[in-house]
Amino acid sequence: MEWNEILIRYGEISLKGRNRNVFVRKLKNNIHAAIRDLRTTRINAERDRMFLIADDQDDMKNAMERLSAIFGIQSFSPVAKCEADLDAIKAKALEVIGSDETDGRTFKVEIKRADKDFPYVTGELQQEIGGHVLRHYPELVVQMKKPDIILLVDIRKEGAFLTSKVYKGAGGMPVGSNGHSLLMLSGGIDSPVAGFQLMKRGVSIDAIHFASPPYTSELAKRKVLDLTEQLSSFGASVRLHIIPFTELQQAVVQQVPDNLSMTTTRRMMLQIADKVREEIGALAIVTGESLGQVASQTLESLTAINEVTTTPILRPLIAMDKLEIIEISQKIGTYDISIRPFEDCCTIFTPSNPKTKPKLEKVHHYESFFDFQPLIDEAVKNRTVIEADSEEKNHYDFEDLL
Repeated sequence: MEWNEILIRYGEISLKGRNRNVFVRKLKNNIHAAIRDLRTTRINAERDRMFLIADDQDDMKNAMERLSAIFGIQSFSPVAKCEADLDAIKAKALEVIGSDETDGRTFKVEIKRADKDFPYVTGELQQEIGGHVLRHYPELVVQMKKPDIILLVDIRKEGAFLTSKVYKGAGGMPVGSNGHSLLMLSGGIDSPVAGFQLMKRGVSIDAIHFASPPYTSELAKRKVLDLTEQLSSFGASVRLHIIPFTELQQAVVQQVPDNLSMTTTRRMMLQIADKVREEIGALAIVTGESLGQVASQTLESLTAINEVTTTPILRPLIAMDKLEIIEISQKIGTYDISIRPFEDCCTIFTPSNPKTKPKLEKVHHYESFFDFQPLIDEAVKNRTVIEADSEEKNHYDFEDLL
């Protein structure tokens, strides 16, 4: 069975009013980016749906695989095209039903007659096409409510389009339709899920990662690069900022008591992230923090850490437990990357008995004995910026590092 087009149905975009075209245009651009290496594809966008046309069946198959991960799509279907002629539609209906791999025994015909000049009304078309299918597939039974197979027939001026397959999309909003934020990406399980959740709400993201060589390895960096690439598969490329954090982290360990060093370390990270956010024009900072999960994620700790900035801190996982987060990470393909046994700078420098309720006045007191600002500015200035699909990313070969 050869399919001619892919019908793409919108998700929440359909609820938008006058600015719907802005969201449709963003979705179209994101789909273009996802299939840019497929040479025979093109996209036609309409008010309530979109059509992806591929002249090559391999490109059609590859495009189908990628659409399922792009936010803003409610569902999509491969469609077969024929003349807007009743006999041609009947013949094509048999091909479509014959190619359906569903083990079901009940079916119905649904008609969308966009071409109002077509010489049959909807009820007549359902009877004609349904009866023709039953004569050739006598094992099928018509069932109007929740049938196993739904034969969709869309009649337009340029022809008739038929399908019996509907694939679930990723839902949400097109990435980039709801602003830009900076994700603090540690390399663990939580932060990639936080990035995914914000992207699903239409937020495009850059990611920032803190590396402390020689305490952290190139393998840890490779892990974060792979997480960035996986996040980029959801409709928009994610750019990664790698911060050289060794000197600043050593200064924190030397100047601040052990039980408060984690609080100050997170405060330094947030100040660096805020400067990068400002440079790239992002509106918020995103973290993978979940309330009470570790010492730095109690309300008291979060309050002490937040004090260094007035920028909105978005925490999409704040009320989720670990099992919920792990389940999502497995579904989105980041879990197996996150559990690679290569530690980040926070894990390596974790104190044995961190404060869960740090006093802000004590944090200020110990930080006042050292000027951290030059090290913060230097870390921002000397960061490495890597595009998800760049040659620089490909320079890090995971297998070669083993």
